Amino acid sequence: MTEAPPIVFVVDDDPPVRRAIKRLVGSEGLQVELFGSAQEFLQGWRPDAPSCLVLDIKLPGINGLDFQRQLAAADIRIPIIFITACGDIPMTVRAMKAGAVEFLTKPFRGRDLLDAIQVALERDRSRRQEESEIAVLRERFESLTPREREIFPLVVTGRPNKQIAAGLGTSEITIKVHRASVMRKMQAESLADLVRMAGRLGLPAGQLSSNHAPSAQTG
Repeated sequence: MTEAPPIVFVVDDDPPVRRAIKRLVGSEGLQVELFGSAQEFLQGWRPDAPSCLVLDIKLPGINGLDFQRQLAAADIRIPIIFITACGDIPMTVRAMKAGAVEFLTKPFRGRDLLDAIQVALERDRSRRQEESEIAVLRERFESLTPREREIFPLVVTGRPNKQIAAGLGTSEITIKVHRASVMRKMQAESLADLVRMAGRLGLPAGQLSSNHAPSAQTG
């Protein structure tokens, strides 16, 4: 599947600055969208493509740092490159601690901005790839039966079938069948592969507790 062309969003209330950035970034063959305020950006079209945000600190309405926090709260995880004519160390520290890619003070070198944009776009590509892969794993996990989902975290702890069966009150052959089904549906080639999948899905390690006392249940 072909990746959509990356896009660079620029939010700055100074029209000449916006146009200059567009010429600079456009010279690299990148698509650029310009906005005069944070509100304009939120109302604008954001394509399903790798992207980053070049964001001025001083803006009409909400400032850049507060907007960064607002985006994070809304789970809009776009990499941000801050630009400002009046930055200071505390401001820079706050921005970087909140995940900014770079903090550039005007006037900045064009190459510095272009380099930061490439880092930001690569970060967003990686995030999108990770989310896509996890979505596929979640889809596979959802295809498991309730019993298979129960056994999954127990299998990845490395417990043998006999121990899992005793803890769940079922037969060893039943666990063997469920284990094979889990491996097949998750498309895991090995136990190590299944362990990695469980970690990416955030599944807790399985525990045989008093809630799983042996019973007459056979799966």
